[in-house]
Amino acid sequence: MPNVRDIGKFFLFIVGGLVAIVVGSFMIRGTMHMWDKPENKKPDKEND
Repeated sequence: MPNVRDIGKFFLFIVGGLVAIVVGSFMIRGTMHMWDKPENKKPDKEND
């Protein structure tokens, strides 16, 4: 039985790590879009 529990803990550790990576990538992507929007708007205002 301890072997089954160890395998379960290892599986949950891997799944938790994958979820953390996916959530982190979306957060980084969101901050990059927040940074890109003001930079893209500034040149448009200068050209007008």
